[in-house]
Amino acid sequence: MVSNCANPACSKPLYYLREGRIYVFDTAVGTMGYGKKAERRIEHYWLCGSCAETLVLTQDAQGSIRIRRKPRAVQELDENLASGAA
Repeated sequence: MVSNCANPACSKPLYYLREGRIYVFDTAVGTMGYGKKAERRIEHYWLCGSCAETLVLTQDAQGSIRIRRKPRAVQELDENLASGAA
């Protein structure tokens, strides 16, 4: 269960889903052997409203979840959509 902002520098507690952004990632659990499928698990993460303005969560090729800065163009688009200018 998600209880805090995924940004370790923030860790704001989650009380309501009115602000911020939820991320859902499909991850493999354990190792795959010959002829066996890896067990899959859905993981949920949340970035609070202030962190979601400048950060995004991504999943790399190894399945690790990373916090990255939003590209400036995406930040500007989000700002325009929020203000109704787009």
